[in-house]
Amino acid sequence: MSSREFAKNLIDHVPESKLLYVVSYLQGVVVPDETPNAITAAAIQELESGGGELWTGSTEELFAMLDAEGDASA
Repeated sequence: MSSREFAKNLIDHVPESKLLYVVSYLQGVVVPDETPNAITAAAIQELESGGGELWTGSTEELFAMLDAEGDASA
């Protein structure tokens, strides 16, 4: 039995009153896959090839620009 299978079996035996602790712990140890999805990989490739747009402003400025673009398309 793999460690993953063993963990899944153990979860079935955790009392409902303690399951929240297990879920919280699992959320803390889950590490996202380091491989970017297709959209992110394409964006990285575009930037590496000299295309795309690199944002250097603040987050506040970015959201203001996005809001303005959204208003213009409405």
